[in-house]
Amino acid sequence: MTSAALLPAPVPATDVPGTSAQLALADDLLTLLRTTTTEPRPDEQLEALTVAVAADLPVLLWGEPGIGKTSALTQLAASLGLPLTTVIASVHEPSDFSGLPILGDDPAVQGVPMAPPQWAVELVRAGRGLLFLDELSTATPAVQAALLRVVLERRVGTLQLPPGVRIVAAANPPASAADGWELSPPLANRFVHLHWVHEREVVVRGLGGVWPRAELPHLAPERLPEAVAFARRAVCGFLRARPALIHRLPSTETRRGGAWPSPRSWQAALTLLAFGTAAAVSREVLALLVRGAVGDGPGLELLAHLDRMDLPDPETLLADPASAELPVRGDLRQAALDAVVAAVGARPERERWEAAWAVLARALETGAPDLLAAPATTLAALRRDDWEVPEAVERLAGVVGIVRRADRSVARATASAEAGRTSAVRR
Repeated sequence: MTSAALLPAPVPATDVPGTSAQLALADDLLTLLRTTTTEPRPDEQLEALTVAVAADLPVLLWGEPGIGKTSALTQLAASLGLPLTTVIASVHEPSDFSGLPILGDDPAVQGVPMAPPQWAVELVRAGRGLLFLDELSTATPAVQAALLRVVLERRVGTLQLPPGVRIVAAANPPASAADGWELSPPLANRFVHLHWVHEREVVVRGLGGVWPRAELPHLAPERLPEAVAFARRAVCGFLRARPALIHRLPSTETRRGGAWPSPRSWQAALTLLAFGTAAAVSREVLALLVRGAVGDGPGLELLAHLDRMDLPDPETLLADPASAELPVRGDLRQAALDAVVAAVGARPERERWEAAWAVLARALETGAPDLLAAPATTLAALRRDDWEVPEAVERLAGVVGIVRRADRSVARATASAEAGRTSAVRR
């Protein structure tokens, strides 16, 4: 008899006393760790995502591995009450999106139908859901081509996804992706691109069990027609002034895989602008959305155009200076005052000149005086010899003089500091 035969037979783990109880406790502990709550908390990138989802536009989240893109989508689906369907694009074949050919009884007469995959059938059966296309940047060019109809036309094979299905994708930058590919321009131009980054406080509170709550934007019913009219007026007016930006394919392959302007992406920007206006989102959220649709450069130009649209009509200000409503933001207020002075310069009349001084006096009552020096100086130069100086000029003279003296003091201090640095270098 060998020594091994003398050893007791191994006892299965399930027969060890207390094993089942310990595994049950381990499951309880895991349940506690996975149990989290949400709280209403300002989160610009999450708000931008929910606006784009509400607008039924495909969204692509760009972010480094482990940044929380998948967790954000899981929490978003739970908050919106939508079933989440996750499809890892990189592990599928093109036929998984374009459909698998199935031979029928008489293919010569009836053709060969393209059968959809199971996940698409389940989405149609549910009638609504959140389709999450993960690892998009590791999908081969052939798979990306097959995804074009899924993203734009919502078709998988011969199956039409219902209107209640929203599409969100996620991707790592090619440098961070395993065997990553640049996104093809046709596919990239179908998405609203949002760059997902982590915020320290969000991560800390989330690990503590409280994550930001994803909520759909609150659309005001009475603002819907006005929001659509404003968005159309803004985008169309901007493109009339900048027709070169209607379609501009980037020159580098990397930039072609991001947001860039085309008639399709301008339509997306118009839609996002209407939704953002109706929901009264912040400028920061609106900037994320517009830049994510048409790219950073064109998006920033459109935002500057929106600021100019918000400026009050200078003729309206001149008609009733006492009740003039001037912008709060300093740069917009400065532009409004400059526009008033320019309007007087274009049609110099004594009454209009005096009204412009009254507008400047109104600006002094409602804002910082340092914005008045330049328009007051220009307006004073427009005076004709037979025009008497209005009382408003006396009210502004002291303020303008103080501002000028302060500017000269700053200039002298700057010059002195520069001279000191020059002297030190020479020594």
